[in-house]
Amino acid sequence: MRQFFVLGLLLAMLQSCSEYQKVLKKDDVKAKYDLAEKYYDEGDFKRANRLFEQIAPKYVGKPQGERVMFFLANSYFERGDYNMAGYQFERFIKSYPKSEKLAEASFLGAKSYYMLSPRYSLDQTDTDKALAKLQNFINVYTESEYFTEANAMAQELTTKKEKKAFEILKQYNRLGEFNYDMLKSAIAASENFISDFPGSIYREDAYFVKVDALTHLAMNSFESLQQERLAEAREAYNVLKKQYPNTKYEKESANLLERINKESQKFITEESK
Repeated sequence: MRQFFVLGLLLAMLQSCSEYQKVLKKDDVKAKYDLAEKYYDEGDFKRANRLFEQIAPKYVGKPQGERVMFFLANSYFERGDYNMAGYQFERFIKSYPKSEKLAEASFLGAKSYYMLSPRYSLDQTDTDKALAKLQNFINVYTESEYFTEANAMAQELTTKKEKKAFEILKQYNRLGEFNYDMLKSAIAASENFISDFPGSIYREDAYFVKVDALTHLAMNSFESLQQERLAEAREAYNVLKKQYPNTKYEKESANLLERINKESQKFITEESK
């Protein structure tokens, strides 16, 4: 009995393949449209996509054109071809600005670029594009069923960009051990980070890196610059403690302050002579 079932299944698959190849090679646009919709409804997005690709130009300016273009874009998305999906959803939005599918197309277009966003250590061009599109969607479609998901994706991508920026400033600080000019880069990057990402989960870390970099820069400065830089390091410590009274860097920052005070003592001694 099972053998008959398997045989029947194989015959059905062969018939389906034969039908697909037959319609694919024909010039019958209506037959391609009907079969493309059938495959689309069945979740066979690979075949549906191929057929929609062929017939989309034929439906430009026709009543079914909107439907065909949306299905073409979404079949790319469902196949995981997010570059083409993003491109086709952009075309759909420009071609049909009054479509009932406009919100969904805007969301899926943004999500396509979200899916292309790489890990934080790589180039974030697609992340920036996704964020811009997600933010536009969030601003325009406040009542959309996709609003919550769009917000979550935007937050995830923002955190990814924050992590990249934070890892860069940490790297500057590490390299400062061998190249003191890098400490200046770490300080500037910390200040930019604090300004650019006021709500970041890495904000406290950036404040501490600034204290650390300023302290080490002061310790390794010419004497003519040292007193001023020690004062800047102490001020950075005070800001850290003001912003985060119970900072997770309590021990490390206290050690830095001790070094700052100890090094500053020589200037107090010299001034009292």
